[in-house]
Amino acid sequence: MIQALITYQFLRHALFAALLSSLVCGLLGPVVVIRRQVMLVGGIAHGAFGGIGLARFLGLPPRGGAYAFTLLLAGLAARLSWERSDRSDTLMGILWSAGMAVGLIFNDLTPGYGADVMSYLFGSILTVSSGELFLLGGLSVLLLAFAALRYHQLEAFLFDETFAATRGLAVRTYHCLTVAAASLAVVAIIRVVGLILVIALFTIPPYIAERHARSLAGIMGLSVVLGAAFSVAGLWFSYRFDLTAGPAIIAVACAAQAADLLIFRSRHKRPSGGRSLWR
Repeated sequence: MIQALITYQFLRHALFAALLSSLVCGLLGPVVVIRRQVMLVGGIAHGAFGGIGLARFLGLPPRGGAYAFTLLLAGLAARLSWERSDRSDTLMGILWSAGMAVGLIFNDLTPGYGADVMSYLFGSILTVSSGELFLLGGLSVLLLAFAALRYHQLEAFLFDETFAATRGLAVRTYHCLTVAAASLAVVAIIRVVGLILVIALFTIPPYIAERHARSLAGIMGLSVVLGAAFSVAGLWFSYRFDLTAGPAIIAVACAAQAADLLIFRSRHKRPSGGRSLWR
């Protein structure tokens, strides 16, 4: 595969896209998992399909439509999840379904075969362009800068929101910022694994990392490393066995998750044979 990377530019683009996506998800994934916003991000991710279908129907660039539609959804989701936190899962499920329905309807109304739309659904990492790499790189730099400059505030917001509020932190602003950042990240990386599988990149690496790291920085760092390892391994399997890259990456991540759970359970099993200790 090394020789192929040297020879083919599209493979190099795919590798860079996978690594940058791992960095983005490694930084945002712990925020999503700790805040228990997996359903929220999933709803926005699938809701973004409505923007893709609408943009295609209007003859506009699908990615631009996805960004605009997703930011609108992010604003709505942030407000609803803040004001109606007891019903946030239900509301996100509605956004999830409505976005997919709108996208499919507009796709059906658009003449021609929607191959490009399908690439957003299931991913098409081998067709990632230089422009998309620059977008991923820019988002990575912004997230790294924010995490470095606001690390302690972010840590307080994630682990003790009430304490953070008493210390004068604008917790609602941080809530809106994290939702907006996750939404933009979803659109930025959907070409890697697709809307249907993108949520796995946000959740599996930090879910594994939180059992082995003892700080937010440690969880983020380990999530980035794990995401990169899953992506490179998935690309190798994709190239070696002629598989679709997105599902191959997620399959590797799921296998690692299962293995980690088995190892964790075996190490933390009570001597009396009782239930395993879950963190």
